[in-house]
Amino acid sequence: MTQGRMTYDLRRLRLHGLIERIDGTHRYRVTDAGLRTSLFFTRTYARLFRTTLAEIGPGARPPPTKLQTHFNRLDAAIAETVERARLAA
Repeated sequence: MTQGRMTYDLRRLRLHGLIERIDGTHRYRVTDAGLRTSLFFTRTYARLFRTTLAEIGPGARPPPTKLQTHFNRLDAAIAETVERARLAA
């Protein structure tokens, strides 16, 4: 990555409110909006794209077992509870 490209990317992230510059330094910190955005994209990739592409790609696994189905429901319930707790806090 060139220095010009790095400057461009940092400026775009800053203008979108995803990072902010620390005064008096050449360092940046992630804003709350940036953290939420990165978590959204990370979770979307991990839970949707990666699993869906694995199911349709070559060497796809067989359908999930009963245990896997129950675990997936538990995982979804935990994620929903965590999201509700964040909204209430």
